[in-house]
Amino acid sequence: MAVAGVHGHGASHVRNVARLAAAGRAELVAVADPRPAADLTVPAFGSLAELLAATEVDVVIISTPIQTHVPLAELAMRAGADVLLEKPPTASLAEFDQLTSIVAETGRACQVGFQAQASQATLTLAKLVADGRLGELRGISAVGKWVRTARYFQRARWAGRRTLDGVAVVDGAVTNPLAHATAAALLLDGSTGTDDVRSVETELFRANPIESDDTSTVRIVTARGTTILIAVTLCATEHLEPAVIVEGSEGRAVLRYASDRLEADSGTTTYEREDPLENLLAHRADPAVPLYCPLAATGGFTRVVEAVRTAKDPAGITAELIRWEGEGLERHPVVLDVERWIDRASDELALFSEIGAPWSTQSTRENS
Repeated sequence: MAVAGVHGHGASHVRNVARLAAAGRAELVAVADPRPAADLTVPAFGSLAELLAATEVDVVIISTPIQTHVPLAELAMRAGADVLLEKPPTASLAEFDQLTSIVAETGRACQVGFQAQASQATLTLAKLVADGRLGELRGISAVGKWVRTARYFQRARWAGRRTLDGVAVVDGAVTNPLAHATAAALLLDGSTGTDDVRSVETELFRANPIESDDTSTVRIVTARGTTILIAVTLCATEHLEPAVIVEGSEGRAVLRYASDRLEADSGTTTYEREDPLENLLAHRADPAVPLYCPLAATGGFTRVVEAVRTAKDPAGITAELIRWEGEGLERHPVVLDVERWIDRASDELALFSEIGAPWSTQSTRENS
């Protein structure tokens, strides 16, 4: 195995390969990063192209900036390697179609790093929905109340950007840090393909001095007629675990995907989660073993990414609606009462403007 991108989340991939290596199941043969970590004991290359030219590799893990995903995945697959590609897999539908064609042409496997898709909690709830155990679906919502400091947005040139050097990045609360919420909601509805999404409405806002959104609502209507409402912020009072909520005519269930917990009428159960990399290895050994999250299963999510990419730039939230906390790199904004508005959006399957969230009415006045 090789890892492209060894900082941030990439470091956890290096550790995961080391775990598999200790069990005799894999070997880390090289890494690619313009700034290789000093403590690595394997050859380090400045680019994936150099690595692939010098090293025989079976699996490449790509944990690099969003805008580099497609060219690096193509390099790896054309070199004969299978790929574990971090989310979001692409920054646009056009890139998604391009990468889909490359997967078909090369015949290589491409697993996308939506870890929640490999959780038995997610899969159990998806089966309950599919079997009609919750009755007729009234809607699905996903809520995320996170805190992100200045350090988060200064960690890389592409962080908090919609474009960089003329290339789409589409970073933001909906498409990157809280992307798992949207992907899980689509999976629960059985609407993971590009043709499974009928429409996407976006309302994007920002309290931070960035290009991308940090406080947003998105409403998806699937081809099945299900309404999915995403309400998220990176400007909460405290950092809470995200939740995906399924409301049915005969029951309600809450998925806490970060901790693999499922709350239903029968109580709360914590489930196991398979490692997406181990699942990729099992698929390599026996193609009859399905990938938990193949590229094709992220088409619906990419429709949401495309809607965010083509939407108007996020509207700035006015200073009187923000309280700043912390100093230096720990400084971060808190959007006043944002948690209550997120909960209401979730309950009513409504966009911020439809329930009168103050920053949305302020932004509407400013943009009119």
